[in-house]
Amino acid sequence: MRGEHLIIAGTLLIFIGFLLIFIGTLLSAYGSGSEVEGGGVIMIGPIPIVFGTGRGATLAIVLAIVLMILWIIGALLMRRG
Repeated sequence: MRGEHLIIAGTLLIFIGFLLIFIGTLLSAYGSGSEVEGGGVIMIGPIPIVFGTGRGATLAIVLAIVLMILWIIGALLMRRG
């Protein structure tokens, strides 16, 4: 019975996430004309792919470097142990 509650909660959270993204898109499209900046990182193994503009891209680059270093350290530790 507990697993069913988790499935329902997960599905509900996904639906709420999609709804919030949709509302945010509508508000930015019909908003005051302010600029939207952002960035992101896609990690494929230890190789980061960084995209974005402005401060978000800078933050994404820093995050990618940190994640890459952590991945390499973790791989080396797993190889030793």
